[in-house]
Amino acid sequence: MLHEYRRKVLSPQAAGRSLAGAGINQARNYPHEWGQGAGGFAKRAASGFAQHAIKEGIEIPMAKALHQDLHYQRSHLQGTWPRLQYAVKSTFIVPRTNKPGKTVATSRIAANMGAGLVSRAWMPASAASVGAGLASGGVGIGADVGVHVAREFWPQRKAQRH
Repeated sequence: MLHEYRRKVLSPQAAGRSLAGAGINQARNYPHEWGQGAGGFAKRAASGFAQHAIKEGIEIPMAKALHQDLHYQRSHLQGTWPRLQYAVKSTFIVPRTNKPGKTVATSRIAANMGAGLVSRAWMPASAASVGAGLASGGVGIGADVGVHVAREFWPQRKAQRH
């Protein structure tokens, strides 16, 4: 479990998500107390990275305890609409690891919401409300949907032959 946590938190994808979120929030000047420039961007990037680390710290053990497989598997469906539907649905409905069937991805939902709420602890007053924390969790879930859509449609790398 610790190996998976390290791999997910210290990945290039995690850095990319944190930097992208920081860029969006820099453009929005959110929260405005952090200001613009390199200092404001650094605070936003650090906040995004910390929120991601908290999310993974909730999600990984919770998924294990609830027997939820959160790893995305491509659909192998034909057509854009069926593949898009599959990618979105697979964010919320996941395979079980202890028996056949699927279940609601409660660990993913709880981890995003929990990380959004916990991150309010270091936010300035204008961004520290419960509502802002829940909104942040919703943005996290939306980002997970976006990652699944990208994984569904991004060209698959072929194994190299030697």
